[in-house]
Parts: sequence; structure tokens; C-alpha cells
Amino acid sequence: MAESLILTDRPQSPADAAKWTCPHDRHAQHGCVSCYQASTYADSALPQWNVSVWFTITKPIPIRALQDVYRHDRCFSLDQPSTPLVYLLSGRVRAGSGTEAAAGVAGFLLQNRHIVQEFTVTEIRAFHS
Repeated sequence: MAESLILTDRPQSPADAAKWTCPHDRHAQHGCVSCYQASTYADSALPQWNVSVWFTITKPIPIRALQDVYRHDRCFSLDQPSTPLVYLLSGRVRAGSGTEAAAGVAGFLLQNRHIVQEFTVTEIRAFHS
């Protein structure tokens, strides 16, 4: 089962916005620290999700910070595709829904402001594994 959200300049329908709003009333594109923290101690009975979050920033992320994410013990990786100032954060998390998983992975960016201070999520994909 896959859930995918591609963000555009057009407003989302109320149904789409509700679909991508986590239980903490945060839209997945903005991230949710509570969902991120909940996934740290998630019940192993919850489904595992593979999440990809593409985002843009105004200044490059230092190479050392990129390497630090690889050392993160949560199976996260932060890569820079060939486009400058576009990054891909991916990870595996346990959560009750794809929305919670996506909000949690994007919440990693909020939790770690020393890596990324401001970001704009352009696309999210969550796949149930």
C-alpha cells in the first residue's frame, strides 16, 4: 500500500488536507516532532513505513551534517540529488498510518534544526513495507 503526496502551488482540497494531517493536527509537509518522537518508541506491532521526503532549502547543507544523518540510528539517510538546494530525506519508521510516518520523518528536520533551519517540503511518499 502506498500513499503519496505531491505538493503544488494550488491549495489542497479539504479531503486531501485532512488525509495528510497527523493526529497532532500538523500537516505532514510541515513535519511533526510529536510523530517523530512517537516513532522512536513505536510498538513493533505497528506497520513499518518507508518514507521519502523531498525538500528545498535556501543554503546548502554542510557535508558533515549530511554524514551525521547517516550515523543516525533510526535508518534515516539524507541525500542531495543532482539539483542544487534540493534534498531527499528517507527513512523507515513504525506508525499507525502513512500520514503519521511522513509527518514523523519530516519532523526529524524540525527536531534537528542544527542541520536544516528552514525547509519547504515539495513531495512526500510513504510506502507500507
